[in-house]
Amino acid sequence: MRPTVHDIAAAAGVSLATVDRVLNQRPGVRHVTREKVETAIRDLGYIRDVAAANLAKGRTYPLVFILPASDNSFMHGLNAEIRQAVLRSPAERTDIRIVEVPAFDPAALVSVLEGLAREKPCGIAMVATDAPEVRAVVDRLVRERFPIVTLVSDLTGSLRHHYAGVDNIAAGRTAARLLGRFLGSRKGEIAVLAGSMLVRDHRERLEGFAAVMAEEFPDLAILPVLEGRDDPEVAHRLVADALGNAGIVGIYSLGAGNRGLIRALKEKAVDRTLTVVAHELTAHTRAALVDNTIDAILNQDAGHEVRSAIRILKAKADGLAVIAAQERIRLDIFLKDNLP
Repeated sequence: MRPTVHDIAAAAGVSLATVDRVLNQRPGVRHVTREKVETAIRDLGYIRDVAAANLAKGRTYPLVFILPASDNSFMHGLNAEIRQAVLRSPAERTDIRIVEVPAFDPAALVSVLEGLAREKPCGIAMVATDAPEVRAVVDRLVRERFPIVTLVSDLTGSLRHHYAGVDNIAAGRTAARLLGRFLGSRKGEIAVLAGSMLVRDHRERLEGFAAVMAEEFPDLAILPVLEGRDDPEVAHRLVADALGNAGIVGIYSLGAGNRGLIRALKEKAVDRTLTVVAHELTAHTRAALVDNTIDAILNQDAGHEVRSAIRILKAKADGLAVIAAQERIRLDIFLKDNLP
């Protein structure tokens, strides 16, 4: 059964009126009390009934999601979650459209954003390519009062309103700790597979990964990054070539391209003392966990990210503040033993 405002009040030890003030971002609540209510919201997993609120307003929110067009299993899953949100549109009074742009193409992303400025949607959610020209157009749109949320990959330093995704530096640090502990006292080299260093999530994961490796596992050397461009065929070729290096003891796949990685590992019949940590739980990585081709998966909940982006864009369109506890995206760690 879904938690209610009564449950929040009981858990926080406050009145219903206080819960209402926090949920609707009204003044008159002490900081410590507000923190208690937000903690209860987070712990109970409470989600506001936005459908009822929107029906009362009689308003429809036109929203646009901009995604990279690539053969990327995680992005396919993200696209599917947005399509599920489209199916909920009549109840939630949204009008959601998906626009695809070529992956890692700042000029194409800028062109789409400039076109949307003329359409004037209530909000834009985008998987960001981190480039100065993208940051400049995002800043201009925000100044023109367009709510913008970055999704999965952030655009740090821009005026975007919110980032709906995991802490990617923490994700990279977690991957390093897992890989280092799995390898124990072994020495050798670590291959890193990325999509592109043009996207901030990949750069931040590498930053966190390299920091922990240098601090705690100095006997493991990180090789130059292999950029697979989210293309399984390119990733397959790069990994297959890299596996000719007998000194490799581990692989960190910090982006997409896992289908190519998995195929290369199976074709090379790699000694299973090689340890592999990857991102995103898909049908392919799930199967690779089960058959021991991959040792651990770090996962973000694409559905939560989409729902969070929609809530935030609607709140910004209405001039409301965001409840931080409700929008925190969790990083999950899966081994073959705890698959959902």
